[in-house]
Amino acid sequence: MPRIDSNAITSFLTEKVIPNIHDGGWSVEVAGQLAALRRERVNQPVIFVGITTSSVVAGALQTKATIEQYLDDNSIDADVVCVGTHGLCSSEPIVEVQLPGRTRVAFSNVTSDKVSSILDGVLNNYVSTESSIFQYYSPIHEPWHGIAYRHELPFFKKQNRILLRNAGIINPESIAEYIAHGGYRALAVTLRKHTCDDVCRIVEESGLRGRGGGAFPTGIKWRKALKQATNERYLICNADESDPGGFMDRLLIESDPHRVIEGVILSAYAIGAGKAYIYIRNRYQLAEERMQKAIDQAYELGLIGYDILGSGFSLDIVIKQGPGAYVCGEETALIRSLEGKRGMPSIKPPYPTEMGLKGKPTVVNNVETLANIPDILLNGSDWFTGIGTAASKGTKIFSINGMASQTCLVEVSMGEPLSVLLDLAGGTKPGRTFKALHLGGPSGVSVTPEELMISIDFEQLSSQGIVMGSGGAQVLDDSVCMVDLVKYFMHFIRNESCGKCIPCREGSNRMYQILDNISRRPFSNEGHNTLERFKGVIQLETLAEVMRDTSLCGLGQTAPKPILKALKSFREEFEEHIFDRKCRASVCRDLRTFYIDVEKCTGCTACARKCPTQAIYGTPRSPYFIVEERCIGCGICQETCKFDAVFFK
Repeated sequence: MPRIDSNAITSFLTEKVIPNIHDGGWSVEVAGQLAALRRERVNQPVIFVGITTSSVVAGALQTKATIEQYLDDNSIDADVVCVGTHGLCSSEPIVEVQLPGRTRVAFSNVTSDKVSSILDGVLNNYVSTESSIFQYYSPIHEPWHGIAYRHELPFFKKQNRILLRNAGIINPESIAEYIAHGGYRALAVTLRKHTCDDVCRIVEESGLRGRGGGAFPTGIKWRKALKQATNERYLICNADESDPGGFMDRLLIESDPHRVIEGVILSAYAIGAGKAYIYIRNRYQLAEERMQKAIDQAYELGLIGYDILGSGFSLDIVIKQGPGAYVCGEETALIRSLEGKRGMPSIKPPYPTEMGLKGKPTVVNNVETLANIPDILLNGSDWFTGIGTAASKGTKIFSINGMASQTCLVEVSMGEPLSVLLDLAGGTKPGRTFKALHLGGPSGVSVTPEELMISIDFEQLSSQGIVMGSGGAQVLDDSVCMVDLVKYFMHFIRNESCGKCIPCREGSNRMYQILDNISRRPFSNEGHNTLERFKGVIQLETLAEVMRDTSLCGLGQTAPKPILKALKSFREEFEEHIFDRKCRASVCRDLRTFYIDVEKCTGCTACARKCPTQAIYGTPRSPYFIVEERCIGCGICQETCKFDAVFFK
């Protein structure tokens, strides 16, 4: 595609595309330009580099710099375009090349040292099947021999990529490319044909439910706000994403920010809001930069601001940084934070739809919920209800990490079994046995192998005591200690609790103390010590009920869930910690007792010199011994020994 400066693109979109965006009645000239923006045909090589937070960690910025240097050194005229993520996080950095007349082909794990060999080959019409991962199907381009098409790969074949269809394909910093791929058409059609009440009705009929964890029907929430008699309403997009291990919203914003912006505009129109806020975590630097650039571009084209597309509807969108507090994921705490106050939940009712930001009706939706809106309004509620189950419509985005073979971002239809998430992640790492799939973050639960056939459905999961959460999923294998895992979650909850209500503040602290106690070596071997440890575990259930029934917000109400589910599904591990004082995964260091095999020990003194507590004694060139009372179970002696003389029980 010939290089077009930003001013020319803006003029082209403003004069020829935006006026007819509602019906797509393009002239031949405009249709050709949009096809060029979609890169259906190119006149010179185009090199695409996936730049998101996950790929930057893998070295994508260095890869991009090396590519630019390669082109400069070899005097090659080619475009270098930044795109989002395909969701194959473990395969990043991903680089794609499109030559004139050839299909676009992708390469995985392209670090700086691999750039020259890959580009030398592809620019000379040779692609190694070892380094390439897929090519795009195109009826008008010559394919590469021996390389699978993108849609044929099991990773993509098992997904239903609706919200992620542009991710990894388009430049997230180009509003022109988003429009060329059908973006903002839903906005133009809606403002031209539908009233606010119509939009609420369509979304309500679609069955869309909140994707932030609460699963409340979106259309009903909107209608409640719309019915309030007031002169001002607000819409808040919750992009804080506070679950550890969750990165769905972050990568969606970084890969396709205009989709979220379009969803925000449409949602604000539905409830009659004149101002919208995007509340984003202060550490999401790249996501915030791309979102702000998308907002600026939309303002420039008149898609945000005064009298949008001549409809009489006006809207301002502002980005606000959140402090990164987990409790601010709760909507009333988020609103207080947005007002400049300490993020603490408020008693409901009144609900934010009645009295929210600045005392006005306010709707809070998360990123994924809002990203669904353009497609629903463009295709109709019947289209959306045709995807998913009777109670759960549409698709769901999951970020999968932990002990998975492949860290990834995926989108699957509601109704698929939970096992599909494990399949998409490639199972566990080689040599490991799958133990559980943890859903829902610190307030979630661990799903056993026997439960993987349960459908991804709000009602079915809830009936089994499983929460879907916002979409974070961690694969756990036999190297994970369930006692240590739930102790980490309770430590997280304890630290993130706002402290406003006693049940959450004191209950989470007491739960953590009980779990910490059973994961440590007892002070003595007397029987009453074991009894005290066992009684502590028995108290967990009572504490859980009190926290669930009396805590002010969802953080305290759902905090005990991972513990109760782990006690039910992995009770034997808790019993081993209490009675046998043993951690089968060897994770709980204070339960490990180290010994030295006198038959193997050569008396080299290496372990004694490395021991941080000086718990190893002996005479050089004679067997050494470990003083159990001084040993902290760190395992440094075992790592140091070259003769495999150190072992633990």
